[in-house]
Amino acid sequence: MTTRRSAIVPSASRRQFLAYSGAAVAATALTAAGCSAPTASTSAGPSGPASAGARLTKLGLDYPFTQLPLYTTLVKLSTAAAKKHGVSLLTTNDAANADTQATNLNTWVARKVPAIVSFPMVFEATEAIAKAAMDSGLIWVTYGGSLEHQSADIQFSFRKGGTLLGEAAAKWAEERLGGKGKIAFLTDSTIELGRERTKGMIDAFTKLAPGVDVVAQEQAIDPDTGLAKAHAILAKHPDLNLVLGVTDAAAYGGFKALQQAGRKKDDAKTFVGGQDGAVPSLLAIKQGTFYRASAALAPHDIANAVVDVPLAVAAGKADPGAQVPVSLVGPDDTAAIDDLLAQNS
Repeated sequence: MTTRRSAIVPSASRRQFLAYSGAAVAATALTAAGCSAPTASTSAGPSGPASAGARLTKLGLDYPFTQLPLYTTLVKLSTAAAKKHGVSLLTTNDAANADTQATNLNTWVARKVPAIVSFPMVFEATEAIAKAAMDSGLIWVTYGGSLEHQSADIQFSFRKGGTLLGEAAAKWAEERLGGKGKIAFLTDSTIELGRERTKGMIDAFTKLAPGVDVVAQEQAIDPDTGLAKAHAILAKHPDLNLVLGVTDAAAYGGFKALQQAGRKKDDAKTFVGGQDGAVPSLLAIKQGTFYRASAALAPHDIANAVVDVPLAVAAGKADPGAQVPVSLVGPDDTAAIDDLLAQNS
């Protein structure tokens, strides 16, 4: 389930998308772009959404972090969700490169892909592309944050996910370490999602476990960076007890670094946790290792939002955005973990 959020008011040019020409011209343009023409009674006037009444038949999903485990799952599930609505799904291959992402998005705008769902790597730089899309009468949905120029956005309870993880780790530290020890945070300061998750986990943990020393806060969102940063931290603090990650991918890198440093998989004095609900992390939790928690998102919920939100915009719904729920899973949540693993299979 997704919770609807308010959309930003469409621009004037977008509001007039279906009104700027006669019915025959509009029908031809919409069909070429991937939308079916509305009936005369449902055509949008100057005050309505650009594509209100048009049936969306083509959607572009731009998820740049192709190295993350979620990417393949998200594409597969979003393709299936789109197919149920008679919508074809296009994807980009940005390879986590902001310049490549910009090129791919500009190409989609030039080709007038009717609806674009994009997770911007550099929000400030993507603003101009989103504006160009809106000015061309396209639907723009921002994934993982908000832009000034957008039709709607998809968010993931950013702060809540970090808070849930921080609270769980703090409770464990109080119970298992007597409120003492050392923690390192693998963070992200580059986008809204990362900043909010980071703040949530750090604020919650430090408030509830003030006796645990924060020995490092390092930027890391992927496994390789998490591994490298954790190795560097362990070189200075071999007695590190906790690693919390802004993503499961980064935290899993920390998990492997601790093992490579000689930590047993079930070490009673070690806690690693992350956010997203990535498969390797879920499996490690289920197996009873010291990877103990994930603030997890259900892939089906995300994929449905990727499709439902632009469809809602095209239909002219008042609150087309979505807030995807997050929940904490740990060793005792076997049924929930199995369900998430099944969604990722």
